[in-house]
Amino acid sequence: MATGERLRAIDLAAGAGIFVQQVRNYVDLGVLPPVSRTDSGYRIFTTEHARALAVARRMADGHGWARTREVMAAVHRGDVPAALALLDGGHAELDRERADIRRALGAFETVVGAPAASVPVPRRAARIGEVAALVGVRTSQLRLWEVRGLLRPIRSPGAGYRVYDEAELRAAQVVALLRRGAYPFEIITAVLDELRTTGSPQRVRAELARREQELHRRSLRRLRASAALYDYLREREPLGMP
Repeated sequence: MATGERLRAIDLAAGAGIFVQQVRNYVDLGVLPPVSRTDSGYRIFTTEHARALAVARRMADGHGWARTREVMAAVHRGDVPAALALLDGGHAELDRERADIRRALGAFETVVGAPAASVPVPRRAARIGEVAALVGVRTSQLRLWEVRGLLRPIRSPGAGYRVYDEAELRAAQVVALLRRGAYPFEIITAVLDELRTTGSPQRVRAELARREQELHRRSLRRLRASAALYDYLREREPLGMP
């Protein structure tokens, strides 16, 4: 049962900038600790609920509300290991995102830093066999890359042959270069999408750097959220926390 100075639901809601119904919903979802009731059936809120609400809002800023609801519910039903597992999953997601960005940057630098291609660019759109010969791969590889959405050749009128313009020939060269560097298809897709969207190497670098900085800020928010939860756990279970 919650202890501490009593608060009205309207005061608890006003302090957090939310509606009274949201406070009630948070109790039902386990985001807030269980409440006791008066003889007439009214919920009794205390400073413990205010503390839990402050922690939940900090958690939501770092981990999002979906994970926050699960974590806080696990805490309030006494399943701290489940709460910690959920937090670990959130931090692991950031780690994977950071690795993907680094790999994308590395792949992009591989493309930009490669020597200027000596492959002659046909004055007309090239067919698949010609592109395969120019890039140094089999036609079956070009078809596979098309199936994966990496290449976007058009079909010639009438016969329906695949034809590649200068941009798609360059894309095929990029894919071949990165595959030789053992980059996975998802990274190659990200590099091609950036090149097709911005068209400028400088803008691609800037966009990937911006994403890395945003990830850094998210990581700090998540760290602050986890620290707030740690303090909350120590307050709730002072004998069980180091």
